[in-house]
Amino acid sequence: MLDLQQQQKLQQKLSPQQIQYIKLLQLNTLDLEQRIKDELEENPLLEEGLSEEEQREEEEIDAATAEETENETEVEDNEDEFDVEDLLNSTDDLYGYKARVDQGGGDDEDRDRPMPSHTTLTEQLQEQLGFQDLDETEELIAEQIIGSIDEDGYLRRPIDSILDDIMFNHGVEVTEEDVEVMLERIQRLDPPGIAARDLQECLLLQLHRMPEDVDGRDIAIEMLEDHYEAFTMKHFGKLKKRLGIDDKDLKQAFDLIQQRLDPKPGEGEFSEQTNYITPDFTVRYVDNDFVITLNGRNAPNLHISKHYRKMLEKLRAQKKKEKQGKKKAVDDETKKFLKDKFDSARWFINSINQRRHTMMLVMDAIVQLQEDFFKHGEGHLKPMILQDVAEIIDMDISTVSRVVNGKYVQSEFGVYELKYFFSEGLETVDGEEVSNKEVKAILQDIVDHEDKTKPLSDQKLADRLEEKGFKIARRTVSKYRKQLSIPVARLRKEIVLDDEEEEHEEAMEGAEA
Repeated sequence: MLDLQQQQKLQQKLSPQQIQYIKLLQLNTLDLEQRIKDELEENPLLEEGLSEEEQREEEEIDAATAEETENETEVEDNEDEFDVEDLLNSTDDLYGYKARVDQGGGDDEDRDRPMPSHTTLTEQLQEQLGFQDLDETEELIAEQIIGSIDEDGYLRRPIDSILDDIMFNHGVEVTEEDVEVMLERIQRLDPPGIAARDLQECLLLQLHRMPEDVDGRDIAIEMLEDHYEAFTMKHFGKLKKRLGIDDKDLKQAFDLIQQRLDPKPGEGEFSEQTNYITPDFTVRYVDNDFVITLNGRNAPNLHISKHYRKMLEKLRAQKKKEKQGKKKAVDDETKKFLKDKFDSARWFINSINQRRHTMMLVMDAIVQLQEDFFKHGEGHLKPMILQDVAEIIDMDISTVSRVVNGKYVQSEFGVYELKYFFSEGLETVDGEEVSNKEVKAILQDIVDHEDKTKPLSDQKLADRLEEKGFKIARRTVSKYRKQLSIPVARLRKEIVLDDEEEEHEEAMEGAEA
């Protein structure tokens, strides 16, 4: 038996234009540049640069040294009927909010500056193997191993998986021994420690390549090979007893490992190009007022192509002839193509304008809330959450989150990610509200200046913070310590020799004073 029921639901659906705007909003400056390039390639009606009319306007302004004035009109979007005349009349006014945009020559110079030549670690390893006499199977194994190396230089894939990949992709059957032999050859390449399967092997590979007369080398090798767990836990007493050495020998071995070995031999070598941070905003404090500038790349000049404007004019003339009973000159498919591309170009331009308008609103709100920081710099950050900005600009928190994510601002005190300005608030013993980032900075400073022979526990760190006016629970200190990547007290312990003890004590007394 069928049971028919009628339900009333309220649903909110995003239009294609809204979805496009949301996607553009979360792009940073460099990603937006690429997105615009892609759109210019896909849509022949869209062009970058000033239109002819805008160029004429600028020339007139330069000649008369007058202030720029623009009349903006809203484009009506008729979804049901394709009216060529309406399209032509609307193409001159596709620009909405005019943000304060940096159009200086600096951006053009950055845009045209060639990227530095950079060879990836994969290419370096392959080049080194090129000087070795490898047969076809060995080259296949080497290629598979190198392709499996992680960004930090480690080979974390099991040998069995490499065997399976070679068999599945190339139909070549090799043994585990074949892979192990080739792996050893790769591990002898530069940089030292490459293709290690764990940290222990990485450090040992580097130590074995050092000259035998390096101070502390032999003890370091024995310590890593036979007493690795005690080494990682910094159980100095156990290590001295098991290795039969004194403080001086142990410190020499530890210093060799910590100061001369690289725990991540491939770090930074796998990227195809150097990553540069391109600030999306610049904030300056001039004459008791803030000047917020949006990077010029966020506000490109986009317009409808001159060539297609002429084509649309011809269509308008032909449309009049059709109304007079003359033969249809343009097929419906061409008309549909032009309408779709025109709509796409208009939506894209409006989305770009809406994006930069929203970005300026968010940045302006952040500056309002963090005024002291942009005036005086570090140490003046106030607690702030996404909701605070959303309330000022009267937008949803998700919109603020998309603007903040991956965007940077150039201030007089350095370049900061927008997410840096958002933090929870803590109250001091005097009732003053401060940012937890300020508390973390103080915690880091306490750890940096602690006695490394007797590192402070989390409870003692909490006590030190309370002395400075911040009453924080031990578990909160532990959370902040982990967020700052500070090890527990035991792992922060260092060896100080007898002849260094006096200097060390004097330094600690000076720090406390």
